[in-house]
Amino acid sequence: MRNNRLNSSLDEIDRTILRLLQEDSTLSNAKLAERLSLSVTPCWRRIRRLEEEGFIDGYQANLNRRKLGFGVLAFVQLGFGIHTDDSPNRFEKAILSHPEVLSCHKITGAADYLLQVVAEDLDSYGEFVELVLRAMPGVTSIHSSLALREIKSSSRLPVY
Repeated sequence: MRNNRLNSSLDEIDRTILRLLQEDSTLSNAKLAERLSLSVTPCWRRIRRLEEEGFIDGYQANLNRRKLGFGVLAFVQLGFGIHTDDSPNRFEKAILSHPEVLSCHKITGAADYLLQVVAEDLDSYGEFVELVLRAMPGVTSIHSSLALREIKSSSRLPVY
């Protein structure tokens, strides 16, 4: 499915750079320039512009969580009883310090937040729920869904 709303300030070369860097962020500028049939300096300038304008937030390696010992992947829905006090704001600040929380989203629907959490095993996930989530002020409900099998996991955006 093609996204026709992709930022109009990006031309085909910019979009190709973004696609290639999503596939392999270790590509050298020279290799990238070669693939784009550009010289090195204009390629480098385009990459810097994409970084400066915020299209590229950073570079990272995709790691295998299971190889690193994180056998549990949980999706956690959290609810707050009172939304008028400072509890949600304190929660948002506190959750930033927990590296086992891969993502945290304020959402619509029955829950207030959706978290993606990794843990070594069910016991360590249980400890995280008891010692961290249940200890957060204002949290009134916690619903966990554990991933039984990972079908697709990607952070790549569909850049056409």
